[in-house]
Amino acid sequence: MSRVVLASTSPFRRALLDRLGLAYEAVAPAFDEVAPEGLLPAACARLFAEGKALSLALARQDALIIGADQALDVDGELLRKPATLDEAADQLGRLAGRVHALHTAVAVHAPAGVRRAPGEPRTLTEIVTVELRVRPLDRAQIRRYVELDRPIGSAGGYLFEKHGPWLFDDVRHADETAIVGLPLVPLCRLLRRFGVDPLGAPARA
Repeated sequence: MSRVVLASTSPFRRALLDRLGLAYEAVAPAFDEVAPEGLLPAACARLFAEGKALSLALARQDALIIGADQALDVDGELLRKPATLDEAADQLGRLAGRVHALHTAVAVHAPAGVRRAPGEPRTLTEIVTVELRVRPLDRAQIRRYVELDRPIGSAGGYLFEKHGPWLFDDVRHADETAIVGLPLVPLCRLLRRFGVDPLGAPARA
């Protein structure tokens, strides 16, 4: 089986990948998250997930490389990841009392020699979209939350994997791992297409 590299040093993504029981290396991707103007949020998530995986392809030519990214969508508009606590508070203020979509893309890039179906591209990607409704929040509640979780660099200005569930009235998708940032069922599906399946038939002696 090929080596596995996670193009992320996020402790939350690493905790999710740990659940699959795979040996892997976590490496920071050499990729700048700069989206072209006018790019739709779901397409942005795909671009960044693939970009993160491909950014390590030359340095890790013998590995399956996993990249993932998220894009927050408010009525078709992409909200940039907040760079400060004030920006996170402003984003939550905009989301309060409303439904938004969170697009999470996961990409797997395979080395040249890996087993795959005829014509299968070396980079495969899936996107999971979750709809979330933030409950009505006043400014004091928002400020208390951002000071508690400090969600800088997190789509929407919240961390669902920490105290974030207190912010929501409803979540319309069954896969919580997509909200955290690494949807495991689609990831397993992509890995199987490249021959990685711990439950597959054992090798013959």
